[in-house]
Amino acid sequence: MYRAFGFVMALREILTTIYMACKMRSMTTEIEVIKAPARLCCPAKVIAPDDEGISESAAVFKALSDETRLRILKTISHMTTLCECNLVPEFGLTQPTISYHLKVLREAGLIRSERKGQWVYHQVNEKAVLAAVRRLSEIAV
Repeated sequence: MYRAFGFVMALREILTTIYMACKMRSMTTEIEVIKAPARLCCPAKVIAPDDEGISESAAVFKALSDETRLRILKTISHMTTLCECNLVPEFGLTQPTISYHLKVLREAGLIRSERKGQWVYHQVNEKAVLAAVRRLSEIAV
């Protein structure tokens, strides 16, 4: 019994030492400076953050990154115009959820919305969708 107790105490001491070493290592503030090579193997053109509509492209692709929004966009594209009231039962989501997804698509410029009385009708903005495809093709070239 005394042997097991000694083993547990030794293990506890080892683990405490390791913990303290890790804690001390994480507290270091030294930064290792790595010098860039004198010559680059090939010249690189860096795109500025606001160059060529990068932020607009990011907003469009963020809007398209959600499966539900893609399904909504595809559903609207198959119709000339589509009322929001028709989307709610088709998708099985609540009206506020559908409204949120439509707002994201609208803010990205992918759809246009028009209120007629109490209903809101949506259309796909074909120019914005084609512009997104063009931006992707520019990346691939």
